[in-house]
Amino acid sequence: MGTEQVTAADPAVRVRERMQGLLAAVVTIAGDLSLEAVLDHVVHSACQLVDAQYAALGVLQDDQQGLMHFITAGIDDDTARKIGTNPVGLGVLGLLNRDPNPLRLHDLRRHPDAYGFPENHPPMASFLGVPIRVRNIVFGNLYLTEKEGGGDFTDEDEELAVALAAAAGVAIENARLFEEARRRQQWRQASMDVTGNMMMTVLDAPVDGLHLVAERALSESGAALAILGFPAGDGDAVYCAAAAGNQAGDVAGRTLSLASPLITEVLRVGKSKVIPDAGGTLAAQGVIGMGPVLAAALGPPGKDQGLLLLAREAGGEGFVQIDVEMTAVFGSHVALALELSRANGLREQLAVFKDRDRIARDLHDVVIQRLFAAGLSMQSLRRFTPEPAALERITAVTGELDGTIRELRNTIYSLRDAAEREVLSSRILRVVREGAKSVAFTPRLKLSGAIDLNIPQSVGEHLLAVVTEGLSNAIRHSGADSIDMSVTVDTNGLELVIADNGCGFDGGGSRSGLANLEHRARLLDGTFDVDSAAGKGTQLRWSVPVGAAV
Repeated sequence: MGTEQVTAADPAVRVRERMQGLLAAVVTIAGDLSLEAVLDHVVHSACQLVDAQYAALGVLQDDQQGLMHFITAGIDDDTARKIGTNPVGLGVLGLLNRDPNPLRLHDLRRHPDAYGFPENHPPMASFLGVPIRVRNIVFGNLYLTEKEGGGDFTDEDEELAVALAAAAGVAIENARLFEEARRRQQWRQASMDVTGNMMMTVLDAPVDGLHLVAERALSESGAALAILGFPAGDGDAVYCAAAAGNQAGDVAGRTLSLASPLITEVLRVGKSKVIPDAGGTLAAQGVIGMGPVLAAALGPPGKDQGLLLLAREAGGEGFVQIDVEMTAVFGSHVALALELSRANGLREQLAVFKDRDRIARDLHDVVIQRLFAAGLSMQSLRRFTPEPAALERITAVTGELDGTIRELRNTIYSLRDAAEREVLSSRILRVVREGAKSVAFTPRLKLSGAIDLNIPQSVGEHLLAVVTEGLSNAIRHSGADSIDMSVTVDTNGLELVIADNGCGFDGGGSRSGLANLEHRARLLDGTFDVDSAAGKGTQLRWSVPVGAAV
């Protein structure tokens, strides 16, 4: 009788033990907020719960078509290395992607969709797979193979696996929310840090601040390469002002041709985008082995203020939505810091100019007047002495006073000239505005590169003269109703382009009215080209080295 009671009680004991195991597994996976740790707990708990020899958890890609991550249990590291790359969700593993419902098989190798095992893979027959849902969206699939002791997985095994998957979905969602909150906080802190650092960067060394931005973006994103670029001329050219990562030296200071519609769209629209495989685009620029790229605009839509590119290695983890959202926030902080840094620099420059103007005014109103009065007093001494030596001495002192007054006046003029001197970009804008007063339309002007920092003063004076004369010629002779102008500075030098839609003229050579522009280009070891045809408008291209000086 006693033996029969124990035998009858065995199933109940077994159920109770497995329920306790399920509860223990739920407690285990719910006790960690690290997503990687939760996924690892799930696969190991599933092995123990249904007596499976092997378990795996495949995390689906955003498009639900393949596996992004594959976590295993039961396969040692040496065997995993011999097997090689992880599966991508083909064959039987892909069945759950197409039909996210529990699946049990007696022998997965005989299923019509079986894809086969790679070399060195352990033999597997019995199979149980269940989807893991997060907010009714399939996050991944739990795969269990090789029931301990042989045989197939049972209905009870399936129920336990489904229950574990449901608990895992909750734990995974919590871990993801925690991870997102943590990463948002890190990005926000990075945004505030780079803003503060750039505000403290002196006007003469803004590149140092940009390098800090690239380094921080690289660190927070987990990318292999970070590029800070600014539009350089027409088309898809981007000047790399700063870079961070192993291959940063291959791109820093270069003008890159990034012929990608998505990158162009980011600059035009101002919204961050992920380019799944930009390896070919970067490889053409000498950056090898890159895969997904995240592009974020530095500034509001339409401003073309700059671009942040974050690239990960080919075959590595892709970017997720939180990366897209927070790089947009990071980029807006960087753009704001750049604008504030420019404004601070101009304010400091204005303070210096005002101080110089005050000094000049004091010298003129006080010092020169006193020197002049002293000179007059010395001259009046002549009538009190007939001595030739005294008269000669009076003449000498008076001459020294006159010379001092002249030097002071020269100093005053130089101080006022310096106080009135604008930065080159502002002077270009002013010249274009003044030159276009006589027409009903406003010429379009695009400034690219470090114009105020990299162009020597002597080259800048030539540039202003060329802008003035080129614009004047276009307005007076072309009959155009649209003029596009661009000034670009990069590693190749300085380039000015003036294009109109006017009447044009036959022949591509310089006419007499353009000879002065060509002469200024030759003085600076540069070039001057004219592209024109009757009825098709005219384009002037004036290029000189940035280090050129007369």
